Amino acid sequence: MSSGMPQPEASPIVACTVSRDVQNFDLLIEDMEGALGEAWGDLSFAEALAFFGQPDAESLEFIALAMDESDEEDLGLIGEIIDQARARNIRVILIAEDVTPAALHQLLRKGADEFVPYPIPEGELQLAIDRLKAPEPTPEVRRESATLNTGVAKQGAVIVTHGLAGGAGSTTVAVNLAWELANIDGDDAPSVCLIDLDLQFGSVSTYLDLPRRDVVFEMLSDTESMDEEIFAQALLSYEDKLQVLTSPAELIPLDFINSEDVDRIVEIARHHFDYVVIDMPSTLVQWSETILQAAHVYFAILELDMRSAQNTLRLKRALQSEDLPFNKLRFALNRAPKFTDLSGKSRVKRMAESLGISIDLQLPDGGKQVTQSADHGMPLASSAAKSPLRKEIAKLAASMHELGKSDAKAA
Repeated sequence: MSSGMPQPEASPIVACTVSRDVQNFDLLIEDMEGALGEAWGDLSFAEALAFFGQPDAESLEFIALAMDESDEEDLGLIGEIIDQARARNIRVILIAEDVTPAALHQLLRKGADEFVPYPIPEGELQLAIDRLKAPEPTPEVRRESATLNTGVAKQGAVIVTHGLAGGAGSTTVAVNLAWELANIDGDDAPSVCLIDLDLQFGSVSTYLDLPRRDVVFEMLSDTESMDEEIFAQALLSYEDKLQVLTSPAELIPLDFINSEDVDRIVEIARHHFDYVVIDMPSTLVQWSETILQAAHVYFAILELDMRSAQNTLRLKRALQSEDLPFNKLRFALNRAPKFTDLSGKSRVKRMAESLGISIDLQLPDGGKQVTQSADHGMPLASSAAKSPLRKEIAKLAASMHELGKSDAKAA
């Protein structure tokens, strides 16, 4: 039935979900409706390529490309969708569940603008949409070389993390502690430098999605000639808040640098930053003593298992035999038992007593969110802000910063 009155035009579609079956992503449907009302549509992978060439696609601002592990066999098709969207200035938000890091990185390199893990954290899709609508930053905003503060010289606090067993979580603690410190006071946040001294298998760059560059190797090769400019060129800026010295691009021996080299790096970092967070290799080397002596806080990260207990005992004997300050170590138990796990709490107590140590910090198990955060190159505060591990690290950063301000006032 027609009317002589003009009919209002339908609202243009400004976004589409693209997936094998959007019903597999019910949270995405809810978030799209909350963000866009009825101004969005749904396409299958096959339909997307055909739709891009139609007039209705001219109003598209972005697509939410959703996939899970079963879609990895169609990476070629999904990559083509990203290519075609980018060719038409359509932005891409990648929604992924249980996708391997290799597949995820491949699609991000194809040109996906934003990544949101699934299940979608509360409010994260809206934040991604808001970032798409914001003016695009100039290239390499997240990865530009640092500019060192040439004002008043600092004497930054050195905070070290050292995993006493493989996978104990040293890098997770280092990266997230550094990020929390860099964001702790809002506009008056302290300056923070994160240094990865695991020269062979350091993964700080992976955890923050930063490239490894040859300039790091060049700086380490000749620290005697290192000045502020060379050091600044070796650093990368993450989100304009955290300066990072990644491990070198290629595997190099841990004794490639010596104690004098390490001392120069630490001193120039302390001179320019309020906090210097260092992630150490699990292996003890010649310059380990240099870091131990320089550290204001030295976290030894362990787990509630036999390998951590044995390695702690061996480390204790080694340091005490060389008259090194073993008491300087602050033991942090990662993946600690929950508060209600009385049996686990009892095991922690027995472990500390048998090793003759004090476990000063107990960090909860971050679970799958920690792995996802690392694979996606984001701190926990960005990918899983409500994670119990993130909250505990944030509290640790706050307490350390308050202590630091108190010491500064006393001085």
